[in-house]
Amino acid sequence: MKTIKRSDFTAPWMLVWIALAVRVLYMTFAHTWRFSPIEDHFNFGHEMGRIARAVATGYGYADPFNGHTGPTAWLPPVYPLLIAACFKLFGVYSNGAGWVLLALNSVFSALTIRPLWEIAQRSFHRSVATWSAWIWALYPAFLQYAVKWVWETTLTTWLFTFALVLALRMRGIGEDRHESPTVGEWLGFGLVWAGIALTNPSPLLFLPVAGVWIILGCPLRDWQSQAGKAVLAAVLFIACVAPWTYRNYRALHAFVPLRANFGAELYLGNGPGSNGLEMGWQHPYMAPDQREIYRRMGEVAYSKMRGDAAKAYIKQDPLHFLHNCLLRTFYFWAGVPRTSVRGFWKQYGPDLNFDLITIVGLLGLLLTLTRRIPAAGLYALAFALLPLTYYAVTVSARFRHPLEPLIVIFTVYLFQSAEKRWTIWPWR
Repeated sequence: MKTIKRSDFTAPWMLVWIALAVRVLYMTFAHTWRFSPIEDHFNFGHEMGRIARAVATGYGYADPFNGHTGPTAWLPPVYPLLIAACFKLFGVYSNGAGWVLLALNSVFSALTIRPLWEIAQRSFHRSVATWSAWIWALYPAFLQYAVKWVWETTLTTWLFTFALVLALRMRGIGEDRHESPTVGEWLGFGLVWAGIALTNPSPLLFLPVAGVWIILGCPLRDWQSQAGKAVLAAVLFIACVAPWTYRNYRALHAFVPLRANFGAELYLGNGPGSNGLEMGWQHPYMAPDQREIYRRMGEVAYSKMRGDAAKAYIKQDPLHFLHNCLLRTFYFWAGVPRTSVRGFWKQYGPDLNFDLITIVGLLGLLLTLTRRIPAAGLYALAFALLPLTYYAVTVSARFRHPLEPLIVIFTVYLFQSAEKRWTIWPWR
């Protein structure tokens, strides 16, 4: 494989600034930062917004729904605390806070170009990196979570893509690297993954796989020393997560490493009457009776109660659970049905775009595996592992976003690899 300069792995900052300008200008002039006051501004951050309001108004990390329901670990702390900081500076549910939060989302989305470029350059070549970066910067489908949603989606995507880059660097993909990963590199790897864990724990299924993949790329004689460095990274990871876990133990009187809502979400996706989508009408934020039970029992006991009910129902009717999982798998890659939208193009246009991106991205991944592109196996494992929790519990279109930088890269590679074929007409 042709060796390239280390500087070639770095995307031009011009692309990042263009991507940021497109996002900030769109959300500013489209007024997407003006969130509806319906349901007391619930669409402004949903549960994260509610927690942020509680923090900003002196109630602590609590109250993920309407009213005062007590301490919570429904969601990990990074993004709700970011919202809370904006609420303190610009006002709770204010337009100023909305603009700043969407601008920050746009920064995270634009910065994703840097690791996206490096992934494409290390595994493929500069042309794939250039086209992938421009598509990420300008294609509307990849802007939406930056300019419309107050949620952690773009931050998680940036962090996960950067974690992939760290793995490629440590494995020496795309360069003639003779030394094994250093302690500093392993500690950086652990630190980035701690940020992911405290933002959105779902990608953590991929963490041990990435760590083992890095070690396996080292000479056999170095495996023992690399395993020791990986343990140091794990210790740093635990040290970063531990304060949040300790807080949860003090506030909720239970061992909650990252978040406490798994049982509740499992029931909403798989309880009686479930159809592959979340049963929102039984969610505490929509159902006053459930919210009252949640408030009375406390979050940990409520989530355990709902989780036990879900597991009992799954055991009673495992085929129904399997059917739901298959539906969620389909929805993850083909798009979630949107019954509330009227008009053919508004309803089916985004779905067709979503499906097209999925198809060409998966075909590009298949081509990458077939041609044994460097790190192809790691990318395939990311596609296999990141969605697993969503297949079993709940699904949304935004859950695919952390994989979309890879999908863009594979799409560009697929089209650039297309070979010209001359058609021989029968009359010639």
